[in-house]
Amino acid sequence: MTRTAYLDTLKPALLFTLIALAAMLRALPAPAAGTETLTVAGGCFWCVESDFESVPGVIEAVSGYTGGKSANPTYDQVSKGGTGHYEAVQITFNPVQISRETLLNMFFRSIDPTDAGGQFCDRGDSYRTAIFVSNTGEKALAEKAKADAQRALGQTVVTPILSEGTFYPAEAYHQDYYKGNKLILTRFGPKRQHSAYKAYRKACGRDARVKQLWGTDAPFVGS
Repeated sequence: MTRTAYLDTLKPALLFTLIALAAMLRALPAPAAGTETLTVAGGCFWCVESDFESVPGVIEAVSGYTGGKSANPTYDQVSKGGTGHYEAVQITFNPVQISRETLLNMFFRSIDPTDAGGQFCDRGDSYRTAIFVSNTGEKALAEKAKADAQRALGQTVVTPILSEGTFYPAEAYHQDYYKGNKLILTRFGPKRQHSAYKAYRKACGRDARVKQLWGTDAPFVGS
């Protein structure tokens, strides 16, 4: 058999192999994209965490403290004031599934960005709103989202865009509070955490105010 004839006999088998290999590669899951983080302060971190963990493309949302100078602050220290820290949430997301720009627009429409003294029933510096950025690209996107929100509302948006610093996760009992099942004593009486959260959110007027401001553009009202 000549070399040409030999190669000719290989062509059908080689073609079959290549087709099979291509099919196998298509069946494999796509490589995981790198994740990104977005850190925001929107008042009660339970509520911000609850809102954004429901968004497709968000991997997790962690409640914590940032923006101040005190290292490893506690909830009591932050809530009493003087630390400079905000109650904040660090959102980890897959940028292939959802963009930073979309998350920023959702964030503005889930808060009252016209309020410089806190959010809803929660007053004081630690409950103010803010967006934290780590580079010029993130800052540009945040500024665009802020300008869009101000244009949509026709009111001054006071939410600052700040340089990102150390993010300190909050105590374990604050994480996923909105879906916890532990029985606790509240001003509403004994309740499971998830029920206490819903009662607090309603009493605080968060959804009512957001709906008043944003109407049908509010993405999380009722969550």
